[in-house]
Amino acid sequence: MVSAGHDPRPAAGRPRRADARRNYEQLIEQAKIAFAEFGVDASLDEIARRAGVASGTLYRHFPKRLDLIEAVLSEQIAQLVDLGHRLLTAEDAFDALSTWMRAVLRHGLTYRGLSAAVMDSALNHEDGPVSTWHAQLFEAGAALLARARQTGVIVSDANDADVMRMIGAIAWAAQDAPDSSAQADRLFALLMNGLRQGGVHR
Repeated sequence: MVSAGHDPRPAAGRPRRADARRNYEQLIEQAKIAFAEFGVDASLDEIARRAGVASGTLYRHFPKRLDLIEAVLSEQIAQLVDLGHRLLTAEDAFDALSTWMRAVLRHGLTYRGLSAAVMDSALNHEDGPVSTWHAQLFEAGAALLARARQTGVIVSDANDADVMRMIGAIAWAAQDAPDSSAQADRLFALLMNGLRQGGVHR
């Protein structure tokens, strides 16, 4: 599991000099913004420009687009895993589960084009860093689902893998809609109402 404050990026890929480290961090930050605006096909040259570095600097740190995507994902997923851990102690188990699942859904919408693939990679236990990160994400979700079942706030037969796949499916279904956020909210409400023990939440 990724613990709070742990940086899951490979040590070999981390720049050592202070200026190189600043460039690296700026590239990650600007990539987060660009991916949120334009998806994972955002212009790498534009990311470099926003970060205030030459394109060559970006490609030295991240030779392939996937390298940059993985660096951004590693930070985002670590934050989601940490959120899941913290919500395990929340008073309301249903609200804790809903809060975490909504955060995962927003993550999937932000990195559109990857949401279904990365979730499937975790559930199918494929090799590679993305599947590892999402396996950790899955474990955090499973813990919240287990707590919700144990406290009786969701139906007892809610399957962890099914629920996690539905989050990915909602992100995939809504990603290209004109009102993607609103559609995702509607689909998410249907999912949570289906999970809730005793019916629709008022």
